[in-house]
Amino acid sequence: MSRTEKTPAEAPADPSPAPQGRPRKRRRTVLPIVLTAAITGAAVLGVTRPWERPGPADGRPPVEHGTVAVQKGSLSSGIQIAGTLGYDEPTSVVAAGRGTVTALPAVGAVIRPGGKLYEADGRAVVLMRGSRPLWRDLGPGVDDGPDVEQLKRNLVDLGYARGLGLAVDGKFTRGTGTAVKRWQKSLGAKQTGTVTLGSVVMLPQTGVRVQQLGVQLGAPLGATAVMTVSGTGLVVTVRPADNQLSRFRPDGRVEVRLSDGSTVTGRVRSLVRGGSGGPGGGEGDNGGGGGGDQQKTTVTVRLDDQRRARGTGPSSATVTVVGDSVSDALIVPVTALLALDGGGYGVRVVDGAGTRLVRVRLGLTADAQAQISGDVKPGTRVVIPK
Repeated sequence: MSRTEKTPAEAPADPSPAPQGRPRKRRRTVLPIVLTAAITGAAVLGVTRPWERPGPADGRPPVEHGTVAVQKGSLSSGIQIAGTLGYDEPTSVVAAGRGTVTALPAVGAVIRPGGKLYEADGRAVVLMRGSRPLWRDLGPGVDDGPDVEQLKRNLVDLGYARGLGLAVDGKFTRGTGTAVKRWQKSLGAKQTGTVTLGSVVMLPQTGVRVQQLGVQLGAPLGATAVMTVSGTGLVVTVRPADNQLSRFRPDGRVEVRLSDGSTVTGRVRSLVRGGSGGPGGGEGDNGGGGGGDQQKTTVTVRLDDQRRARGTGPSSATVTVVGDSVSDALIVPVTALLALDGGGYGVRVVDGAGTRLVRVRLGLTADAQAQISGDVKPGTRVVIPK
């Protein structure tokens, strides 16, 4: 006997006769199914009004509910999330030492290691690359330390140690002092051979973009940030819901649609719980929110094509995580599927004024739509049970 949905009609017949003139009604029950995912590019399925016609003479169940036509199209389990395109790694620059701000860069200026970040008391404050800020003067007789090593690495990279055989270590040697004097000469500063506190700002980026100024000319140096800088590269950030996080994998590939309609590829660089929700500290940031929203995970995507991204600048963007997809698929709403006794699924196909049960094979499901195959064709109407 074929496996079909359980209905009361399949129970043993009631031996008591039915009252004359009142035919016994056949009732149907449908086992529920819940399938969830996301869909892109699926055809729209229209639901007709319920049919309430009496059953035909051959005894097939009448059509009592809404129906939809089986569609043929594409189905995808990918998801799309709105995000923000902005400059990477916003960082506040806090001045060390004392003095008065006498020169500031323009917002948007890009500064590389060795370049002047700003000016205090008429002296240049230079950007160098390093992960820790300077906290003391560095000169002859200073104790060994990682800050000395960081300085020496910059002097070598910038070319001021050429021919000195300078080893990149934590010792301030005579050669280190010579390299410092060469660097000071290039700035037009007094050649003391000592790097004074406040004359250098160490930041980890290979170059920074001035994003926002925090002081005005003539302001005294202090605890207030002189400016906010960011990396020169553009990234996209999104804040998916918790039930979407599993779709983002470290270094996983995504597609990004920019505000001008162009598309670039990228990879997931990081997933961080909490945060501001957008790169660049507000530039192009259409995020926001508060409360529980601050606990969402921020996903940062690095882009493969910076040139195309720079064409739009900080703006909105849409991230697509590509999932499984099928084309030329037969598609029905998951609500048309019936769980069959013994396993598997079927659909009730409209046949004349009645219906017949057809077993189908289930494929990809996405956003309450399902791919099916079996004895059905495009345009065939199937029942949507209540």
